[in-house]
Amino acid sequence: MSVYSMTGYATAHSGADGMPEGLPGLGVEIRSVNSRFLDLVLKLPEDLRGAEPALRELLGARLRRGKVEVRVWVEGRTDAGQRAPGVPELQRLATLQDLVRSWLPLAGPLSVAEVLQLTGKQSADPGALQAPLMHLAAAALEGLLDARRREGRRLADMLLDRVEQLRQLASDAQPLIPQLVEQQRQRFLERWNEALGSDSQGAVSSEAARDRALSEATAFAIRIDVAEELTRLDAHLGEIERLLGRGAELGKRLDFLIQELHREANTLGSKSSSLELTRISVDMKVLIEQMREQVQNIE
Repeated sequence: MSVYSMTGYATAHSGADGMPEGLPGLGVEIRSVNSRFLDLVLKLPEDLRGAEPALRELLGARLRRGKVEVRVWVEGRTDAGQRAPGVPELQRLATLQDLVRSWLPLAGPLSVAEVLQLTGKQSADPGALQAPLMHLAAAALEGLLDARRREGRRLADMLLDRVEQLRQLASDAQPLIPQLVEQQRQRFLERWNEALGSDSQGAVSSEAARDRALSEATAFAIRIDVAEELTRLDAHLGEIERLLGRGAELGKRLDFLIQELHREANTLGSKSSSLELTRISVDMKVLIEQMREQVQNIE
């Protein structure tokens, strides 16, 4: 399955020629951005409000997350909602005007405002518009899914590239572990010898020296245990690759794994006793932060 972004845009519209007799054209625009949940915002003309439940059902069946805004308009209407009259309507009004004035010669001709008012009331049956509207909404939804799929593919490629870079940094850190062990061992021996030297002068008892040695040994074991962080980091990277290969709805799982990666990189840096390992930890956190920003856009 594919990886989907929550960002996308699509539109669909039909002219009067493609509609049943007497119906105006329709337009549907859908745009979406990232959101923790599915948030549908529908902007419909008043005479099409009855289609809102069907539109919500259509969108909810195909989308899982994202703030999705749907705008529907009737072709030929101005921004204020006034529909421009068609030629058949104007011909009908002219015929009616001639008929009325033949019986009432003193009646004045229709003004432009009166024509617009009369034709504006001649709206199409909302029930007749709903079927064409749902057809256009389905077409626009397919376009939106295609756009989200393309963006999702780009995000997946970027994440896989960062995963590869993190694996390389972990590989660079692996040979440093024996060096860190040796450094810690030397420090431990130096402090142990200091304790024994103090004990030979009677300043520290053998029991106190033994306690100090145990304390140093414990600190030594904690400080060198970076191999565990690298192992867990590798496991998290493997799970990210698996999820990206599987696709479908995975944004929240990826977000959790990114948090775990950040935790391991932080721990690696806090346990570091060398500048090289600290640099690796910082580079890891930069890459993980880049991944976190992009994962926020994945459905």
